[in-house]
Amino acid sequence: MEKKINSPFTENWLTVKAIQNGTIVTEDNYKVCGVKITPRNIFILDQDSQNNVLIGLKNFYNMIDFEFWLVVADRPVDISVYMSQLQLLYNKTSSPAIRKLISQDLDKGNNFINNNVVDTEYYILFKDKKDEDVQKKVRLLINGLASCGLNASQTTNDDLRVILNNFLNGGKNTEFGTVIAL
Repeated sequence: MEKKINSPFTENWLTVKAIQNGTIVTEDNYKVCGVKITPRNIFILDQDSQNNVLIGLKNFYNMIDFEFWLVVADRPVDISVYMSQLQLLYNKTSSPAIRKLISQDLDKGNNFINNNVVDTEYYILFKDKKDEDVQKKVRLLINGLASCGLNASQTTNDDLRVILNNFLNGGKNTEFGTVIAL
């Protein structure tokens, strides 16, 4: 009989033990892993190329013989380094025309930041207990997606944290400070 936990705290019912080496390790020693797919707008391709990608994806999904999840996650976009570089360039430039162009880019960047713009990221995740099976499945997914003309790479710890954060917090950023017990 399963133990029923009646707790309002996520930590008490979520089975995540650790996030390491691009996998989520659960308390029952499953490894949740997968690939991050680089987005590609196939609709700018000619009709035959679009059809080839779609047929390739259909064949790819049909050859996967294990349970998997398609996950779409939004990640906040950080352009602070770019904005700093623009500000430095603005400060160094003496030409009024160039300063005006840089100022417009700074305004666009601030608008971008103030409207919480996000990147949408795509993942295929699965779970397995054996490390060697995890790596086989990751290679299978990467190679299968490559045959469709899509690039993919194994999930990183940061990717998995973003996915969990989106799942647990509905995609909302939290700005809680660290609580220190003395």
